[in-house]
Amino acid sequence: MNPPIICDTTLRDGEQAPGVAFTTEEKVAIARMLDEAGIQEIEAGTPAMGRQECDAVKGIVSLGLKARVLAWNRALISDVNASIGCGVTAVAISLPVSDLQIERKLGKERSWVLAQLCRTLEYAKHLGLYVCVGAEDASRADPQFLCKFALTAAACSADRIRFSDTVGILDPVETFKRISDLTRELSIPVEIHTHNDFGLATANALAGIQAGAEIVSTTVLGLGERAGNAAIEQVVMSLREIYGLETGVQADSLLPLCRYVAQASGREIPPGAPVVGEKIFSHESGIHADGVMKEPSMYEPYRPESVGRKRRIVIGKHSGRHALTRRLQALGLDIDSFRAARLLEEVRSVSIRLKRNLSNQELIRIYEAEFGLYGCDRTPAALFADSSS
Repeated sequence: MNPPIICDTTLRDGEQAPGVAFTTEEKVAIARMLDEAGIQEIEAGTPAMGRQECDAVKGIVSLGLKARVLAWNRALISDVNASIGCGVTAVAISLPVSDLQIERKLGKERSWVLAQLCRTLEYAKHLGLYVCVGAEDASRADPQFLCKFALTAAACSADRIRFSDTVGILDPVETFKRISDLTRELSIPVEIHTHNDFGLATANALAGIQAGAEIVSTTVLGLGERAGNAAIEQVVMSLREIYGLETGVQADSLLPLCRYVAQASGREIPPGAPVVGEKIFSHESGIHADGVMKEPSMYEPYRPESVGRKRRIVIGKHSGRHALTRRLQALGLDIDSFRAARLLEEVRSVSIRLKRNLSNQELIRIYEAEFGLYGCDRTPAALFADSSS
């Protein structure tokens, strides 16, 4: 398995997530960050949408990025002309390939799809454009027609085929089969484009790469229509840490990139989000905390520093005596194993009441109350009886 080219479509498919609308300045900034991170291709938007979208794509093109900049198009000459007007030298041309979408969405037949593909593709190639042909809803297409569609695109000089699991219905096993079948028939590269409707977008993207896909679509934080797309941070780190494949994307650039996109999209990064979540390197369980204090790799798949995070041992309901002892000693408090065991029950009780981990100041208060240093006769638990935060 070889490292794939990553085509990030945050600025096109990612922005199609409900309620997400990037300004031109934000799109340009995101494109610059993607390029600096080492992304090889950026799908910058859909020029046929109108002036604002064209301004954003033009702004991205004007940056002179190392990454190839693509514009997305329907299989229409007018769409391609709009993209050319933005200065791009690469386009994605998309057509439905499932009978459901051909008949119910377009009101057409398979023969029309093939003819329109050739007409638009030949026009784009005549103008010297790099062309990615998108097979929309490929996962629900008749396999024989999908193959005919792909071979027709190749015959008309397409540079690659994008296999789109448009509604995210595949699993990794079926994805591997479909991409393997397609790559055996084609002499041009295949791109895998997955959606996350059943939480399988990243797994399916990896399966597609294993099956021979040379390009993979991603979005930052998995933004996209409905449940979103394969998340770039998950794909990059999975390829690196599970398969030993370097994509050229700098791991330490992922967190600032995700933070900026989260802010621009009005979304929050979930605390437990893979790779970039705030709490994914926080350990509370006594067994786990003790393990990582002895050897981090016992319970961490990669170093937190590689993605700009730090390891944290937090104290709460599931903490053990060793972690509590170490924390209190670090705070300069006199504590031994016997005292820590005595204090642990109170720490757990307060954590349950507050439904969270405890801060250093709260641990100090519990310690002082438990050992008669607080200056009053209140029990540790009583100190927090009226606290809700």
